[in-house]
Amino acid sequence: MLRVAVCVSGGGTNLQAIIDAVQNGVITNTEIVGVFSNNPNAYALERAKSAGIQAVSCSPKEYATRDEFNKAFLNQMDAWNPDLIVLAGFLVIIPPALIKKYENKIINIHPSLIPSFCGTGFYGLKVHEEALKRGVKVTGATVHFVDEGTDTGRIINQKAVYIEEGDTPEVLQRRVMEQAEWVILPKAINDIANHII
Repeated sequence: MLRVAVCVSGGGTNLQAIIDAVQNGVITNTEIVGVFSNNPNAYALERAKSAGIQAVSCSPKEYATRDEFNKAFLNQMDAWNPDLIVLAGFLVIIPPALIKKYENKIINIHPSLIPSFCGTGFYGLKVHEEALKRGVKVTGATVHFVDEGTDTGRIINQKAVYIEEGDTPEVLQRRVMEQAEWVILPKAINDIANHII
């Protein structure tokens, strides 16, 4: 049984996709052992509680230094002892100590086809705004392993989504989530749980 910890910062739509996929048997051999948020007001925490999953919030603002927050974050992950850490809309730079300790055990969902529109400053709506500004015709999402770079880890899977006439960043974001993120993130977790990758 793959023990999964999910890290979130906002609404938790990708978290919900994971919870639903575990409950529906799309993801097998997997247990979500905890949900961690840097944002105490994240709706994702409510989603976790509704599903009977332990939810913990821990804001960097609660600590005198970033190093102290990083230690608290690492301690919480260690307490859950996950086999896999899933970053599902987690807007925190992962501490090097956590990356080293959980090498090849942290994955991230990114709302573009890496290497396009990735790296520092590219997250959330900003990715979609840039894609529309540049006039690209195809975007999508990528699941990748996390290394010490930003969006530079080995790609697990990707799914393309077509940009349509009249798309706004918000409309495009929703389509990318529905057609790509909520499909490939559960698939990646299931593939890891069942030793397919």
